[in-house]
Amino acid sequence: MESAERIRMTRARGARRPSRQAGVTFIELMAVVLIIAILGLIAVPSYRQYAIRAHRTEGKAALLRLATNQERFYIQNHRYSDAVDAGVGFVMAMSENGVYAITIATMNGWTQDYTATVTPIAGGGTNGIDQTVDADCTSFWLTSAGAKGATGAHPETCW
Repeated sequence: MESAERIRMTRARGARRPSRQAGVTFIELMAVVLIIAILGLIAVPSYRQYAIRAHRTEGKAALLRLATNQERFYIQNHRYSDAVDAGVGFVMAMSENGVYAITIATMNGWTQDYTATVTPIAGGGTNGIDQTVDADCTSFWLTSAGAKGATGAHPETCW
């Protein structure tokens, strides 16, 4: 009988011990959510700036394409074109996705030189990118002599 009493006492002591529960507490869950939120606050603005810088290439590529086509036009016509049209390889005076508008300016109508400029179009292009939010590089320009530059808050970082 003593052994049965001993077994009951052992079971009674074991029943009094709290059993360890498996799972995640609310505080642990909130700590994970807080860490993810902090990482998101850091990552989203960095990604946005990266995307803006990446989409600048469309404007620069349009200027370089125009410069190449202007040289072809010059070889055939002994002057540069004063319009962005089919003569210089553009259907419309826009970059490939329509994010930038392209203009050409000549010195008093003299077509032996030009300055081409791209500026972002409000509302963005066909790809949904609106580069008007890019305050660092608001526009790019390129001359017939090969000089290039930009306007904006930090134009030295644009090209």
